Order: sequence, then C-alpha cells, then structure tokens
Amino acid sequence: MELTFNQHLKEELNVMEVQEALEAGYFTSKELVMYYLDRIAKYDKRGPEINSILEINPDAIFIAEGLDHERKQKGSRGPLHGIPVLLKDNIETNDSMHTSAGALALQDYLSPHDAFLVKRLREEGAIILGKTNMTELANGMSLSMFAGYSSRGGQVLNPYGPGEFFIGGSSSGSAAAVASNFSLLSVGTETDASILSPATQNSVVGIKPTVGLISRTGIIPFTYTQDTAGPFARTVTDAAILLGALSGVDETDPATYKSEGRVIREYTSFLDENGLKDAKIGVYNKGPESYYEESGEYDEKLFNDVLQTLKDQGAEVFENIEIPSFHREWSWGVPIYEMKKSLGNFLQKLPPNIPVHSDTELIEFNKQHKEKALKYGQNMLEYRADLPNTLSNTEYLNAKLEDLYFSQDYGIDYALKEYNLDAILFPSYIGSTIAAKAGYPSIALPAGYMESGRPFGITCASGAFSEGLLIKIGYAFEQAAKHRKKPELDRNQVSL
Repeated sequence: MELTFNQHLKEELNVMEVQEALEAGYFTSKELVMYYLDRIAKYDKRGPEINSILEINPDAIFIAEGLDHERKQKGSRGPLHGIPVLLKDNIETNDSMHTSAGALALQDYLSPHDAFLVKRLREEGAIILGKTNMTELANGMSLSMFAGYSSRGGQVLNPYGPGEFFIGGSSSGSAAAVASNFSLLSVGTETDASILSPATQNSVVGIKPTVGLISRTGIIPFTYTQDTAGPFARTVTDAAILLGALSGVDETDPATYKSEGRVIREYTSFLDENGLKDAKIGVYNKGPESYYEESGEYDEKLFNDVLQTLKDQGAEVFENIEIPSFHREWSWGVPIYEMKKSLGNFLQKLPPNIPVHSDTELIEFNKQHKEKALKYGQNMLEYRADLPNTLSNTEYLNAKLEDLYFSQDYGIDYALKEYNLDAILFPSYIGSTIAAKAGYPSIALPAGYMESGRPFGITCASGAFSEGLLIKIGYAFEQAAKHRKKPELDRNQVSL
C-alpha cells in the first residue's frame, strides 16, 4: 500500500509552519500524525531500519482528532496544540504504552501516572506519539553495551549512515527519530552526554537544561544529582518552544524549587539573529585528543569554520581558554552509588505483576533470559549489587562534594569569571561531563558534515539557568551558518 499526502506534508516543517498550516486548514493534526506513522513504517521499521521507535501510542489519532475539534470550537491552546512529540522510554505515561528504559524485565510495566513533564505537554495540547528506543537503563547495564542498544528494542541506527556512524548516548532514539522526521519534537534525558552526544551525532539541536528546570518526577532514574530531561528538535526555535513547555516547579521534585521565578515560559523571546554581536565566547579545545583520534568525532576544518562564523557575526572569541579542573580524574562515585539507590527505589515500588522489585531480582531475571537480555552482559548491575544504598559512605560523600566544587567553583564558573565570558564553546560534546557534574545547561548544535557524511556538532555551556542566553547564541549561529541537512533515507527505502 502506498499512501499519499498533500504537498504541505512532504518536506520537513517546523512548529510554527505546522501551526500556520493547521490554522489555514491545509491539513489537520490527524493527517500530521498519519504522515509520521507512514514515515515510521517506511524508514524506521523497513528501508534503512533506523529502529528509533519502541512503541506507538494507539490513541494518537484519536487524540489528534479531539485536538482538531477543539481548535475549531475554541481555538488553539498555543504552539504545541496538535503537535506530535516522542518520549524516551524511561519517561512514564498513564496510557496504553509501557515504560521500560529498554529493559526486558520492565516490558510489561504500565505506569499509573504521567510524568510531571508529560502532564505539562498534554496541558499544552501536544500529542504523545510514542516512546523511543534508548541505551538500556540509560547506559547503566554494561560497560560493553553499544550506545543505542536495548534488550527490548535492539540497536538504534544513525540516519546519516545506518550501521556506519556512531549514534550517540542513551537518548539516541529520541535524536534519531527527530533527525529522520518521524516527529517534529522529542524528549530525551541526560545524566552525562545522553542528550548532547546524540544531538551532535544526528545533526539536531539538543538542550541539556539546568538540573531542576524540568521536573524528574515520573522518569526512571539514574542519579539524583545529575539527571534531567531535555528537548530535541531540528531547529533552535522548536527546541526553545519545547523547553518552555517542559519547564516548571514541581512540589514533588525538590530540585525544581530553586527554579521558582526563574522559569521562562517563552524561551522564544531569546531568538535574535544578532545574538552573537558582542557575545563573549571562550573556546575550549584541549582534548581528550586520544579519544578524538580513535572516535573520529573531531574535524579541525569544520571547527575552525565555526570560530570564523562566530567572529563574522560579531562575537568576541577567546581561544584556548583554561578550565583548571577539566582534565582531573573525575570520580564516578556519584552515579555509581546513586543509581544503586535510585533504581532500587524505583523497582521496589513496581506493581506485583512486574517480575523484578530489586536489583538482585533484576540481575537474576536477566540471567534466566540471557539469550535476549544479556547480549552485552550486565557487569555494571552486578558491580553495584553489593554496594550500600544509604548514600552515607565516605567515598560517595567525598565524590559528591568534589564534583560540585571542581565542576562549578574551579570549573565552569571559574572560566566564565576569569575571562568575563557569556558562554564556553566545545567541539562535539567534550564538555558534557563538567557541565553535567555542575548541573549547568548546554546546547548542542549542528556544525556541518565531514567528508564521509558524518555529522559534526558543537556544544555551548554556561552557568545555572542561562538557557535563554544559550538559545540566543545558538539561534544566531544557526541562522548564520545554516548547516543542517536532512538525511537521505530514500537511499534504502522499501515501499510498503
């Protein structure tokens, strides 16, 4: 069967273009959902088999019809009215979809409630289209597990080079889906690099916000200290729209209390084509060199082109800045100990029909289903099994205090103050760890393509609650450079 759609649905559109088309009656939200389902069938499940989508919301078309009717009767709720959004599979939804974090043991878990951010999206009129595949347990399963692989969903592929190019961190399905135009928007989560890495690898915009800007309630946890959700989009404008919808104070998440009065509902107010004029940007490009040599993620010419664009747009660029703590040997005590407790607490509260309620039971379940569940083993789960879960031991407490001091006072805050900077620029996502440990925001932006066709990206970071500034810088760069190109999925298309 070959479906046809009107001409307004044949190319990539942004949120405001879709809203204009919906208001003009060129197409409906129902037709928009059907269009994306058609693309998922053609390119995610056949053709290049990107494998970014884990589940589809069976009610998505009904929800779209209801929002179309509401638009006619009452008008639009706002920019997300009738807009499909995909969610990473560790974000709970109270509907017919499961929430498993990619784990086989959790494949039957139906959450009794929506995550706080999901409630926000539904209030804004967004359509939850489906759940995206991810690295199992947000990369907390095995040291040898490939990024983008889960025992429940298999391997996510990079649409710019399926089976050839690296897919990026654990929110890989969310990034690949948006890059492939399976939805306008998606939501990922990050502990360290899980938004920034797949954004740069898949040539999309990703925002890792300040920890506490977006509630973590209803997200299967990795850590208490570093976890946050964040938006993926093909443009800075769309990412800004989604960020505003996701943000807000949640009385059940203490991390959000500090965002009271700091949440900006309209991050689009920072969209300024001249946003780089007089901006002070420090450039950190000092390694780890050996990693880039092995991974092939760095392209000197493309990065130099980025610096030239910044200068041409009026930015004051400070090259080769120092970040004193950048090359320190960071302890992994915080994520190791916090995942032991956070995941254990989550499992303990699962309903009786789910076969695991502790990390010990999860390890045993995986052993009993090893052909499907243990392709890459579970050495990280097994390592944590005997650790204390009280978060009171010396190693953990020292790691937590040192992480904050060296990432903030002797890290990002130091560099911003020392050089009087607005933001710090990194090639690819090499600044993800120091920003993650500080709990500070970063934005990932497409920055061209290597000779092989592999996407290259950059990230900008700054201090707490500087999302508006980063959006301003990112938008001005995006408009000046216009780097992003859509992947050529038709090369491997198989018609239905």
